Amino acid sequence: MNLDELKYCPGTLADGHKTYSSTCLRKLFSGKKVNHVLPYEQPQLSEEVAELFMENRKRISISGVQEKLSFLLEKNILRLTKEGEQGTYILKPIPRDLKKVDQVPANEHLTMQIAKQVYSLNTAENAIIFFRNGSPAYITKRFDVKSEGGKWGKEDFATLASKTKDNAGANFKYEYSYEEIGMLIQKFVPAWRIEIEEYFSLVVFNFLLSNGDAHLKNFSLLESSKGDYLLSPAYDLINTRLHVDDSAFALDKGLFADGYKSEEYKKSGHPSKVDFMEFAKRIGVVESRIGKLLNPFIEKQPFVDTLVYHSFLSETNKRAYLLMYNTRRNFLNK
Repeated sequence: MNLDELKYCPGTLADGHKTYSSTCLRKLFSGKKVNHVLPYEQPQLSEEVAELFMENRKRISISGVQEKLSFLLEKNILRLTKEGEQGTYILKPIPRDLKKVDQVPANEHLTMQIAKQVYSLNTAENAIIFFRNGSPAYITKRFDVKSEGGKWGKEDFATLASKTKDNAGANFKYEYSYEEIGMLIQKFVPAWRIEIEEYFSLVVFNFLLSNGDAHLKNFSLLESSKGDYLLSPAYDLINTRLHVDDSAFALDKGLFADGYKSEEYKKSGHPSKVDFMEFAKRIGVVESRIGKLLNPFIEKQPFVDTLVYHSFLSETNKRAYLLMYNTRRNFLNK
């Protein structure tokens, strides 16, 4: 994109900014004045940069299909980590092998911002950042790295469910249900009654925003300063249907361990409000709280439209994104 035409903060998407807003700088970069343009050419345009990026990818230990690079903030400059350095940021450039690949960074950034700003979900801090030629990348702050050095304990739900490629096959992170994840939260989280509400809201959000890749490794528990474990900030939230024709849920069993579906779900092929209410009961959400938690997702949220219009998606994909959002919201109303 033409970087001279920026009108919205590439972090919060707030109007009237040609670079990161003070709110974004404070939350994402500890108040340091960081440029929204990386000090690198896009790797495809520079052999020297491509070599640096390939070397960095060998060292990063975060799993997933999308290319991830380890960055740290030195004074107020973001740079690739070198051998032996602990990165504090993850950079995800435009990936390969998907439809509309150039839209992926903007899609993930927008979906994460909607989760945080509209639905008050606890998310990893994030923004869009650009290579020198204007090509976008998604950047997120690692929440498992301590400010004084070292790392917080972190366990994803594939590990908690004792599922690996060796013992459960190539699709190990998909062969489960969201109800069973809820049972693991009850088992491993002392304050599970509070955390289960955040988890329930996240599952509803993933359905509403068409995130069909919310598998076992995309939910985690994170060590707190008190030494117990809580649900980690949400990460890897993206509208996958912009890129692949996937199903409503990433997990093969869907919401329920026993395959339960309401009559409406059986008839329409889509989960409805009744299914999510039953799901909430089964995972231990207090019955009097279920309606209060569900209502924000059922009600029309005009700020979703605002964030979509301010996002870095193309005009065509903004319309597609909003159509999917409104379609899923209609399903929740049934």
